[in-house]
Amino acid sequence: MNKGIRTVVYPVKDVAKAKTFFRELLGVEPYADDSYYVGFKVGSQDIGLDPNGHKEGMTVYYHVDDIHKSLKSLVDAGATTIQEIKDIGEGGLIASVKDADGNLMGLFQ
Repeated sequence: MNKGIRTVVYPVKDVAKAKTFFRELLGVEPYADDSYYVGFKVGSQDIGLDPNGHKEGMTVYYHVDDIHKSLKSLVDAGATTIQEIKDIGEGGLIASVKDADGNLMGLFQ
């Protein structure tokens, strides 16, 4: 089951400046604050900052119940896998694809 877009990850060059900007924009403190990722939660949505994400660009993540099934379905429908399923810790799994028009999208379980 697809639960819709719940995570948006922005590539940033200066994580400290971006953290200040997003703290002001969102009005909350980050729940995750590491050198490789800063995460904010607003309601049921996660906003992430990735200082290493410029090769992918901004990524929106659709939250799904079964990432393996969802990834296979998208590839079968013509998508190209950009990132295979990856364990990001604490039970989280991510993957990303490009659709036929070159749009990048992620899956999160």
